[in-house]
Amino acid sequence: MWKEIDNQLKAKFEFKNFVAAFAFMTEVAFHAEKQGHHPNWSNVYNKVEFALTTHDAGNTVTEKDWKLAKAIDAVYEKFK
Repeated sequence: MWKEIDNQLKAKFEFKNFVAAFAFMTEVAFHAEKQGHHPNWSNVYNKVEFALTTHDAGNTVTEKDWKLAKAIDAVYEKFK
């Protein structure tokens, strides 16, 4: 699901409604804070899009991005 495009790791997720999308984002926020790696993301109704990049590595995709992507995928499994 994740694709590396223009030095960003990108993915889109869809949920049954806004509440489910927001609950997903809330749980992802705890993982991001714990990892000290915060995503660029957007939410419109039931869709959440991510663009992960490591700013202090020159805005490139690093292991930090893949680690957060893996955590995001695990959270998404709970909401499918």
